[in-house]
Amino acid sequence: MSQVNGCQYCLSAHSYVASNMAHIDDEEIRLNRLGKSHTPKTAAAVAFAKALMETRGKVTEDDLHVVREAGFSEANIVEIIALAAQFMLTNFVNNAFDTEVDFPVVETEVV
Repeated sequence: MSQVNGCQYCLSAHSYVASNMAHIDDEEIRLNRLGKSHTPKTAAAVAFAKALMETRGKVTEDDLHVVREAGFSEANIVEIIALAAQFMLTNFVNNAFDTEVDFPVVETEVV
């Protein structure tokens, strides 16, 4: 969400937590920001979340099919949507107020 919404504060915070607390490697974090993953189930979830944000919730039946086929239940899909909405809110707040980044800075462009 933070990548799609260009929120540098949240990108920095979430990347820090993913790397230092969840021990996700930098390459996986970069892929997740692009809506991809080395793990098929994670790839389906992050691709769905990216599509959800880019289409303002108007995902296709194919988007839903892919995430369901990856093993996500209807309840899991609702959770992804709820988390996307939560992150969208914090992205918008931080973008609106240009919150000072107090984590190691992550640029909004993915390299």
